[in-house]
Amino acid sequence: MSRPTKCRRVCRFPENLEFSTMEKQVSEPIILTVDEYETIRLIDKEGLSQEECGTQLGVGRTTAQKIYETARRKLADALVLGRSLKIEGGEYYLCNGNSEFCYKRDCAKRQQIKEYNIEKGENVMRIAVTYENGEIFQHFGHTEQFKVYDVEEGKVIESRIIDTNGQGHGALADVLHALNVDIIICGGIGGGAQMALASLGIKLYGGVSGNADAAVEAFLANNLDYDPDVRCNHHEHGNEVNACGSHGCGKGYCGNH
Repeated sequence: MSRPTKCRRVCRFPENLEFSTMEKQVSEPIILTVDEYETIRLIDKEGLSQEECGTQLGVGRTTAQKIYETARRKLADALVLGRSLKIEGGEYYLCNGNSEFCYKRDCAKRQQIKEYNIEKGENVMRIAVTYENGEIFQHFGHTEQFKVYDVEEGKVIESRIIDTNGQGHGALADVLHALNVDIIICGGIGGGAQMALASLGIKLYGGVSGNADAAVEAFLANNLDYDPDVRCNHHEHGNEVNACGSHGCGKGYCGNH
């Protein structure tokens, strides 16, 4: 009996999930898994050794080497054969910022937890809305503020406006996680951010426009008009990624850790 695959720790989802050639595609795209993408990022972009990469992923050096070699072959095939590339699936979980093995002492996630953590009561549901001048901001990855609502027994008991300090896309999912948010209401949102939110157990209600306060009230009244298949056309350029809700997105996805 073969040993079960050990989940790999991934720092953050990629900003872009699909890369296409200018030519019309006549073959299926090459699939690069999220953990394979992470080895490319760690070794080729961050300059880690294969042993350091394995430590970061939470696997041995030999396993990291195999993942890396497979990823490099896929990238070579995409370039040489002129095939499109998609990033999806794999055996992974999203780092929560508490890992003692992080190669960066100034890990951004740790800083976010310190900066944004706001405790909430046991029976409180926390809703965040992308926010600008009272309205729902329409591009999740560029939002400069969230309005955060604490709800208890179906009523808003407190709200506050949180600055994102210029952070975008996948990093914003970490901000929401640090804020202990349960639900996000927004306009358009890219596939990578959707995956990040899903892995963190944050329920997404996208494709919503209009007044932020009114949207929260509509949600509490169970009549919020939202798009379950929301995507951000500006960011994804037609990438077919559906809203994930609170479940894992990739094949073999390992859940929250």
